[in-house]
Amino acid sequence: MSHAAPALRPAWWQPDVHADRRPFLIGRNRIQAAFRGFFADQDFIEVDPATLQVSPGNEAHLHAFATQALTTDGTAHPLYLHTSPEFACKKLLAAGETRIASFSHVYRNRERGPLHHPEFTMLEWYRVGETYERLMADCHALLALAAETTGTTRFTYGGRTCDPRLAPERLSVADAFTRFAGIDLLATVGEDGSTDADHLRLQLAGAGIRSAADDTWTDLFSRVLVEKIEPQLGDGRPTILDRYPICEAALARPAADDPRVAERFELYACGVELANAFGELTDAGEQRLRFEAEMAEKRRIYGETYPLDEDFLAALAIMPEASGIALGFDRLVMLATGATRIEQVMWAPVADFSP
Repeated sequence: MSHAAPALRPAWWQPDVHADRRPFLIGRNRIQAAFRGFFADQDFIEVDPATLQVSPGNEAHLHAFATQALTTDGTAHPLYLHTSPEFACKKLLAAGETRIASFSHVYRNRERGPLHHPEFTMLEWYRVGETYERLMADCHALLALAAETTGTTRFTYGGRTCDPRLAPERLSVADAFTRFAGIDLLATVGEDGSTDADHLRLQLAGAGIRSAADDTWTDLFSRVLVEKIEPQLGDGRPTILDRYPICEAALARPAADDPRVAERFELYACGVELANAFGELTDAGEQRLRFEAEMAEKRRIYGETYPLDEDFLAALAIMPEASGIALGFDRLVMLATGATRIEQVMWAPVADFSP
């Protein structure tokens, strides 16, 4: 008995498919040109870091693409496609640059879906000597500029709408847990940054949120964030989710008024996470400890680790105080153009191996 082969999805390069995608792609180019003008007007230098790096990043749940470099005698040295240009950009700050921006292709394995792609464009920018609140103002300006460039007054995604011209609501993570889940998050975080998973698990049970006996505090935190909080953010107006617990901000410095939380915020519109920002940690010793903890967690969960970039840690010791942010450029283009899948705003998407 013969079985029919599964129907193939039409390729992105088919003329009729490309014709449908082309308005989104032209919108992408216009937004990128407008953003370049925004940064140029503020005396930013656009930089172009190398994609191949000694370390792809040291966050437990990021998965990299690995390769190797061969010397002339054939000796192999491991390299990775970066998951962010962050390490290279911070080296440039150590070198003396003070305002830099980068449109970088970055690579993350195990990620594919309407909002995820294994290769995507990340817009990062850094301000030396300026607080991360300045980055919040940048976010407001760039959302409005994207809308103006495409001639829209509303972002729409997943049944939610957002006016990108409105100033974002600034909401702390602790307040979001209280508002959307009835959980006192900071009651489970110690002054030294330690966490109490049992206390948080009890609160989840009281809120009717499932958990497992072996869930870590981070597992529980992430479940509440994904299930109860993120879908509510950026509805009507953008949201800046601010002051993450220190253990959820490996690259950010502690808040001056509360050691339990860090100078980290994320930007949301229509329930979609668009950007991740830090008041940058410049204590190389503390950064090393945080990376080692992240890699221990990665080994526990996934059975692998990535090397530390010793060059980065050495540069961090002389890096000036700064703030920095990474924005998912493709996602913002989706919202500004009305696209529903990330492949629609990419000129030539990566081959899809999913069934």
